[in-house]
Amino acid sequence: MKAKEVHKLSDEEIGIEVVRLRRQLFDLTTQEVTEKIQDTSQYGHTKKDIARLLTEKRMRQIQAESRAGR
Repeated sequence: MKAKEVHKLSDEEIGIEVVRLRRQLFDLTTQEVTEKIQDTSQYGHTKKDIARLLTEKRMRQIQAESRAGR
């Protein structure tokens, strides 16, 4: 997921996507333990996507707080 795609998502969609990606990360970890994982790079990509989404969520929260404080 690219940063431009994340900027277009609503707050609710970001929350849903974070939950989906965390579930995917859990599934990848489970596959890794059972040695059924094919592409180990998916693990890193998923973690980066989660971080990208959480960063955008936090930026929006900071902007909302700064607007309310004015």
